[in-house]
Amino acid sequence: SADELHDLLRKVGDLTIVELDARSEGDPTPWLAELVRERRAIAIRIAGEERFIAAQDAARYRDALGCALPVGLPAAFTDPVPHPLEELVARYARTHGPFLADAVSRRFGVPVERLVGALRALEASERVVRGEFRPEGHEREWCDAEVLRQLRRRSLSALRKEVEPVEPSAYARFLVGWHGVGAADSARGGGHRLDRLVEALGL
Repeated sequence: SADELHDLLRKVGDLTIVELDARSEGDPTPWLAELVRERRAIAIRIAGEERFIAAQDAARYRDALGCALPVGLPAAFTDPVPHPLEELVARYARTHGPFLADAVSRRFGVPVERLVGALRALEASERVVRGEFRPEGHEREWCDAEVLRQLRRRSLSALRKEVEPVEPSAYARFLVGWHGVGAADSARGGGHRLDRLVEALGL
């Protein structure tokens, strides 16, 4: 629906029509046209391509990236906002896993030096962290602090499942097989189960 598409733009930020289509169930074009007609969403150009944003974010993109805004927006959506680039980068971090500064620099079409400045400001306020998060990484990455906590919780949960105890009945069957109780001992010419049991118990 149009409301769901609007919520998506508010949560994720700027998206191309292709990205909207990939994240939507069904064709988003009619809903997007409705949002644009009602001035709930607007089209702007970022890094040389057309993207759509929620109208509430208009001032952030204008002040952070220099985007031209369409006329007719409510004054509340065009009033200057503090730290606009930091807010855009923070939202990107909240909706992605570990990332490189270069990736966000290309996404927003801003110099990487300016982008790193915003990331360091977010790091100082403990909203993002920097480190080596992926095994295949070749340089230090950035990650939203809460996203990193979620990734760690999921990793620990997966590891716990690998070592969680089995049912007592399954463990009993394993012990029987491990000690050879219940099977003939060919090395002794066909020893009986009682012999193997006595040996396992050390009697």
